[in-house]
Amino acid sequence: MGEWLGRTIEVDVTNIAHGGVSVARLDGRVVFVADAIPGERVIARVSDDAKSSFWRAETVAVVEPSDHRQEHVWSAASLDRDPADRAGGAEFGHIALSHQRELKRRVLADSLQRMAGIASDVVVEAIAGDDERSGTGWRTRVRLQVDEAGRPGPYAARSHRVIPVTELPLATEELSVAAPLAESFVGEQHVDLVHTSDGTIRLIIGKQKVTPITERVGDREFRLADSGFWQVHRGAASTLTTAVQTAIDEAVFDPQAPNLDLYGGVGLLAAAVGDRFGASTRITSVESDALASDFAAENLADWLGARVITGRVERWLRELVTTMSAAERARFANATVVLDPPRSGAGRQVVDALAELAPKQIVYVACDPVAFARDVSAFAAKGYSLSRMQAFDLFPNTHHVEAVGTLSSE
Repeated sequence: MGEWLGRTIEVDVTNIAHGGVSVARLDGRVVFVADAIPGERVIARVSDDAKSSFWRAETVAVVEPSDHRQEHVWSAASLDRDPADRAGGAEFGHIALSHQRELKRRVLADSLQRMAGIASDVVVEAIAGDDERSGTGWRTRVRLQVDEAGRPGPYAARSHRVIPVTELPLATEELSVAAPLAESFVGEQHVDLVHTSDGTIRLIIGKQKVTPITERVGDREFRLADSGFWQVHRGAASTLTTAVQTAIDEAVFDPQAPNLDLYGGVGLLAAAVGDRFGASTRITSVESDALASDFAAENLADWLGARVITGRVERWLRELVTTMSAAERARFANATVVLDPPRSGAGRQVVDALAELAPKQIVYVACDPVAFARDVSAFAAKGYSLSRMQAFDLFPNTHHVEAVGTLSSE
C-alpha cells in the first residue's frame, strides 16, 4: 500500500462504472468511488492505492450533491456511517430509483458499445410494484453471514466483515419480520431465509436436510430444494418467463428441432418455451446440479419431448459436437437455444461449441452486462447478431441488471 491509503481526497465524479462504483480522477489517475453519483463533488477516503492504474475510495461527505441523491433506503448502509461499518448489498440505495435505472442502462449500453461495437437504446424496465415501494420489499431470498460471536448480518461493502443490522429493507416484509437478526448462531458460517410464493417462510441453518418447496409462476408450479436456486425478486420468475417467450422468434422456431435450455436449473425457462409452443415441444435442459436436475425432470413432465441432462454445460456441448452424426448436426440448424449462464457468462468454450452446432437463434438471459457484452461479441464473430434485447431492474437499489437478448444467425 502507498502513502495515500487512508487519506481523504476531494474529487469530481464524472461517470458510472460496472460494479456499482462511480468514476473520478485525481491528477489524471482514475479513482473508483463508492457511494457517489456522477455529477457530484465528494470527499472520499482512499481505501486502496496499490494499483498503479487506479485507486479505490469511499465517499465520506458530499460537497455538491446530485439532484438524484436521496436518503439511503437502508440506514445501515448510509453515508452517516464510517465506510467500514456500512452494510453491503444496497450500493445504489442513495440514488433515486429512476436514476438507478438510467445508470444501469448506461453500463449495459457502454459495455455493448465498447466490447461488441453495438449501439443500443435499451431501456431498463421497472417491475410492477417496485416504484410504489421505492425499490424495497422485493427479496425473497436472503443470506445472513455469521461472525465469530454468532451474530448474523450482511457483509460490509467490499468486505467479509459481518455488520449486525436491525432491519432488511430489501427483503419482503414477511421475510424481514421473520429474520432472526437478534439471535446467536455460534459455530455457523451463515443462515439463509426463504419466502416462497405460497407464503411459507423457511430458515435454513447449516447443512440441514433438504426440504422441497413449491414456487408458482402463473398457473404453473415448480418444485425445488429450499436451498436451491430460484430467482430472488418476487416478480423475476414471471418477468423472465414472459421475456424469454417474447424473445423467441416464432417465425423460425421449430418445436421438433433439438432445442436446448442450458444452465436450466429446475426448468423455469424450458417450461416457458414449452408453455408457448405446446406439449410436443422438444427441449433438452442441461444443468450441473444433480438435485436441481431431479426437480427439473419432475417440473417438465408435462412435455413429452422434454428431457433433462445432468452435466456441466461446456463439457456436455463439447461431447455433443464431437459425437453427433451429420444428420443430427443438420437438425440443429432449426434449433433454438435458451442460454442462462451464471454471472461470469457463457465463455469462449460454450460460444465456440454452440457456433459449431449453428442453431437458428439463441436467447441469452444475462445477469452481468460486461459478461453479456463479451459473449455477444464472441457470438458476432461466429455469425450471430443481437436482433433484439430487453433489460429489467430485477435488483432495485443495487447495481445489478438483467438483460434478455436474441442472437440470430446471419
